[in-house]
Amino acid sequence: MAITDIRQRSGYLFIAVMVAHVLLISAQVNSRSGVPVLESVTFGVFSEIQRTLSGGFSGFGNLWSGYVGLRHAKLENDELKRQLAAAQVSLQEQHALADRTRGLERLLEMRENLPLQTTAADVIGEAAIPDFRTVTIDKGSRDGLRGDMAVIAPAGVVGRVVIPSRRSAKVQLLIDRNAAAGAIVERSRAQGVVVGSGDDRLQLEYVSEVSDIVTGDVVVTSGIDGIYPKGFVIGKVETVERSGGGYKRIIVKPTVDFRSIEEVLVVLTPMPAKEAAEGTRE
Repeated sequence: MAITDIRQRSGYLFIAVMVAHVLLISAQVNSRSGVPVLESVTFGVFSEIQRTLSGGFSGFGNLWSGYVGLRHAKLENDELKRQLAAAQVSLQEQHALADRTRGLERLLEMRENLPLQTTAADVIGEAAIPDFRTVTIDKGSRDGLRGDMAVIAPAGVVGRVVIPSRRSAKVQLLIDRNAAAGAIVERSRAQGVVVGSGDDRLQLEYVSEVSDIVTGDVVVTSGIDGIYPKGFVIGKVETVERSGGGYKRIIVKPTVDFRSIEEVLVVLTPMPAKEAAEGTRE
């Protein structure tokens, strides 16, 4: 057993001596370029190792640079999206401001041309029940509002004040089922009463059988109700149906778009018929 170990050790020693001898000879022997063989071989081995490591680090560097570039591009994209969204919101705000400015300009022009005392008000709410067509405005009794005061807009008649509180008031729109106003056809001077139907249309009733009314006629307030000033536009005749010698149905389309009304004028000047009625009660 010991002899076997001695032989293995002797073999290993012999191999080590041979390798050392080869290395010594390689160190002494030059290649064709004049560089020792050992140095040339060592350089070749280490150069390949360096090439491999360099390629690995280069690939990792390129991968990292690509990741950083993509990350930067994503941040820029997110920032551009944020800026675009902000610009769109700003544009909408500018459009809304421009629309409101134009509405206020029309209201101011109307107010300046009216021979009546009025106060401007903003619509701040509307009825939640479709059967009751009302809106709430931001002026009330402290601003001089009372019941049955007319509410108008540049496009035409809006309605009347029905419930004033101190700082706000409820306005019954002319299209409400329980609303009505004295009316007259501008062209033929035919008189009647417009009544709300609740569905953005009015009906012209109590018209004489011999009255001349056609589609497209402009209908204005007559002033006989003591609420609405005379001569304010209500709407245009949309359909006319006759039944025998009289009128069966006359539909009037209001000039006011009640779905988008924002600013109104409340007429503070008492109407003559109303003043007379109040004087009689006194």
